[in-house]
Amino acid sequence: MILDRITINPNICLGQPTIRGMRITVSLVLNLVANKMSFNEILTAYPELEEEDILQSLRYASWISSEKTKIIYSDKIVNG
Repeated sequence: MILDRITINPNICLGQPTIRGMRITVSLVLNLVANKMSFNEILTAYPELEEEDILQSLRYASWISSEKTKIIYSDKIVNG
């Protein structure tokens, strides 16, 4: 899976994943999709975005949510 449009830079948006180094976060794009905005509506509202940016945001979310996590409860680490 190629996610070459998703960038993380500690100097941009506090290190949150962004689209191509712009100040548009992956979480913003995901929120727009989750709130039933169509790709065309998103691209109209954010003309600097391209369809592939939206697709890679969705792929990134899928990849992140599939990773194993460790949940910390006080002093114990529980594998999730």
